[in-house]
Amino acid sequence: MRKLFGTDGVRGIVGKELTPLFIARLALAIGSYFGEGSRILVGMDYRGGNEAIKKIVEGSLVFSGLKVYDAGLTPTPALQHAVKTQGFDGGVMITASHNPPEYSGIKVIGPHGIEIDRDEERIIEEYFHEEKYRIVDWRNYSEDVQRYPLVNEIYINSVVSKVDVERISKRGFRVLVDPANNVGVLTTPKILRKLGAKPIVINGNLDTQPYRYPEPTPENLIDTARLVPFYRCDLGVAHDGDADRAIIIDEKGEVHWGDRTAVLLAKHLVLNRGEKGKIYTGVSSSTIIEEALKPLNTEVVWLKVGSVDIAHAMRKAGDALCGFEENGGFMYPPHQFVRDGGMTTALLLEYLATEARSISDLYSELPRYFTIKTKYKMSRDKASIIVEKVKEEFRNERLITIDGVKVVSRDYWVLVRPSGTEPLLRVMIEAKDEAVAKQLLERIDKLVKEAMNQ
Repeated sequence: MRKLFGTDGVRGIVGKELTPLFIARLALAIGSYFGEGSRILVGMDYRGGNEAIKKIVEGSLVFSGLKVYDAGLTPTPALQHAVKTQGFDGGVMITASHNPPEYSGIKVIGPHGIEIDRDEERIIEEYFHEEKYRIVDWRNYSEDVQRYPLVNEIYINSVVSKVDVERISKRGFRVLVDPANNVGVLTTPKILRKLGAKPIVINGNLDTQPYRYPEPTPENLIDTARLVPFYRCDLGVAHDGDADRAIIIDEKGEVHWGDRTAVLLAKHLVLNRGEKGKIYTGVSSSTIIEEALKPLNTEVVWLKVGSVDIAHAMRKAGDALCGFEENGGFMYPPHQFVRDGGMTTALLLEYLATEARSISDLYSELPRYFTIKTKYKMSRDKASIIVEKVKEEFRNERLITIDGVKVVSRDYWVLVRPSGTEPLLRVMIEAKDEAVAKQLLERIDKLVKEAMNQ
């Protein structure tokens, strides 16, 4: 049975993998998974084909006997928050998150506001492949799809309620916001205004062909980073397509990966807010988290890469301070267990207001590593072969094989893993010495070339 769900949802190129027939079959399988009469909230980000995909999904859910509500354009964390707090039985978010503009996808949200877990995904895949659809009698169709336009405002107000608005507003922060021409522009600037900050928005018009690629990486944020000091901002915030990630740029124009930001936020939660708990993260995150937070006696729980697995682990354990991914996805359980770019931004402003220091100064206190992140386009089968070659190459080092293979040495670490959302091999390297990091990349690159030539 072919697997449909990747690391986070079902994704593909619109019109190629995501055809009308495929979308309808998947939506019927999703509808059959939820009980007849369930209230389902559907939202989308702004990508080519998403409006058509939404209509196919909503129609198919109605045929399955569900009561369908349309949230319209909304960030993923806003839809998730509404599902959790407004009494919905589930949700469907149409987005490909950070993937290139030609992609879209479908995420299935459970009643707790988290994407359904892996076992639930397999049930939907079984329905899909075996065509075990529930199509109700025409007499039992619910009323037409109903608009539910309150999602973004409910979300914005919840984020603002979780931080010290008075303290933040006194600082009069200037914040550059880059929502990648997508739905983050509908919420993050409004959150900032309610916090007394001044948002300066670039790439703020909704566009199916964004000025920059949706994934907020340093190479995609070169122009954005230059504008932070140009406009004399205290910091910059760059989102992915559905605004569940927030990559931070300091006032000098340096882009910081999400795990470094997560260290600052974890320190803030413990030292300034008096909160306690464990930190949950994937193996793709830097070991800096252990080194920097060791004085706070905060335990780190390492998990497989993927926000879905991290969110469910936190919810089940009930002892989480926070969760995060190095890609800018930060999860604050008192708000919700999922990645949330707006909440990340608000908490960081509260930290800056509390410390009364520049954000570059706060980052400068963290241990400094040289980081290399790259990817190779290839099939998942070929990527798995290279993972085995890396295990053999580094067999004398400590190996963590939760997801791909992570090689951990005293002065460096290397992660090699197949992507869960695209036909890619992802490689991440961190070392205390830049020359060592480059040498490690050369070793990995040699293994990749050898495997590709076989």
